[in-house]
Amino acid sequence: APAAARRPAPERRTRWEDRSAADAAPPAAAPAPAAEVRPTARAVFEEMAERAVRPAGLVRRAAARTLDTLVLAAVAAAAARPLLPAVTAHLQAKVDAARGAEEATTVWLFDATIAGYLGVVLAVLVVFGLCYEVLPTARWGRTPGKKLCGVRVLSSATFRPPGFGAALSRWLVGAFLGPVGWLWCLGDRPRRRAAHDRAAGTYAAR
Repeated sequence: APAAARRPAPERRTRWEDRSAADAAPPAAAPAPAAEVRPTARAVFEEMAERAVRPAGLVRRAAARTLDTLVLAAVAAAAARPLLPAVTAHLQAKVDAARGAEEATTVWLFDATIAGYLGVVLAVLVVFGLCYEVLPTARWGRTPGKKLCGVRVLSSATFRPPGFGAALSRWLVGAFLGPVGWLWCLGDRPRRRAAHDRAAGTYAAR
């Protein structure tokens, strides 16, 4: 009994002491968060510009192209009209000469003289096309027909007017391919660029 009395009693902790001890214990290390990938300033700018300038619809673009084509056709007709009397007289002389011949003779309607007259008309179209389509597209991104229909030609990289080189290549490729180049729009997403747009690095925006 005396020995048992000397044995120290077990230490008892109150709830307040247990809670303070738990608070004093160092917290467990939290797992390191995964590295967050932040877009660069250029990527953010391109995304904002892409939303600001939406691609133009095919109907709107076709209407603008029709208006510009009508203007070019009117200029070509005005350039060819003064040459019609000379062309008609030249062809009539060839037919009369063939009729007066004793043997059957083949009359070729297209010869060097007709090619010269056609070259004059094409030269007028090229000069007018440079002033009507290439220069306005390079400067402001639109021709008169595109302006009426609310269409702009922009560079795919800078979202600005394409410049003279890109505008010239776009016009030449479009004139060479004609309506066939427009078929590329049906399979191109999301900007619906035609063949001449892909060749020049441009697209048509609203």
